[in-house]
Amino acid sequence: MAESEKTARRSVDPLTLWVLVTVLFLGVLILIPGVLAPHDPYSLEVSNRFAPPSGEHLFGTDQTGRDIFSRVIHGAKYSIGSALLIVGSASVIGTIYGALAAWYGGLADRLLVRVVDVFLAFPYLIFAMAVAASLGRGLNSTLVALVLLWWPSYARMVRGQVKSILNEYHVMAAQTLGAKKSQILRWHVIPHTYNQLLVRFTLDIGNALVALTGLSFLGLGAQPPTPEWGRLVAQSKQFVLNAWWYAVFPGVVIFVVVLNFVLLGDALRKRSTS
Repeated sequence: MAESEKTARRSVDPLTLWVLVTVLFLGVLILIPGVLAPHDPYSLEVSNRFAPPSGEHLFGTDQTGRDIFSRVIHGAKYSIGSALLIVGSASVIGTIYGALAAWYGGLADRLLVRVVDVFLAFPYLIFAMAVAASLGRGLNSTLVALVLLWWPSYARMVRGQVKSILNEYHVMAAQTLGAKKSQILRWHVIPHTYNQLLVRFTLDIGNALVALTGLSFLGLGAQPPTPEWGRLVAQSKQFVLNAWWYAVFPGVVIFVVVLNFVLLGDALRKRSTS
């Protein structure tokens, strides 16, 4: 009875429920931002420039009269969507790479691990800035730079997991029954890495969002008039003293979104270990 009550309390954890609701809300922002955005994010209205927060403009307006709230709403698909794309691509590449390295072992494993070490040896921000700058300013080059930055950590994690899973009885049983190597890897090894991958994936979305907005703030990411969140903060820095809302609201949104993904990852980690 006590165990069932404990399970019930854990299943309705208010913090986890709040995080899940927030993530679902963010999904709506990415897929259908027009439902919540009251104004056109690209519409210029110079006569209404730097209007403070009000009922009509919840986050105020910018230097060209554009509604900041609408730009933040539409910017979710660029910021959060890009973070999801970065972490998703990196996790797929890293999982395949790390699993193959562990599976083949020997010289192939050592060579593949050395490649991972080369990528991990560079300071992450400097590496991302160098790649993004060499490919040219823009959101696409930033995505490529951050995927190159992120996949090695997944490769190293999955390699370690696969090496331990290969010694488990169910894998040895599949080998004894004559299953093909590709089948063993696909059905008996990689699925057992999903729990840790999910936790790492969720936590990394927040990290990728911070990295993406940071590169955009430095001018290497999304370019005007794209309402990407890092770009909004970058455009607001010269108007901080005259229009505090311009920098504060996009910054608060970034903080809240990153915090929610961190909390979600932490909740998944606790559930996977309980």
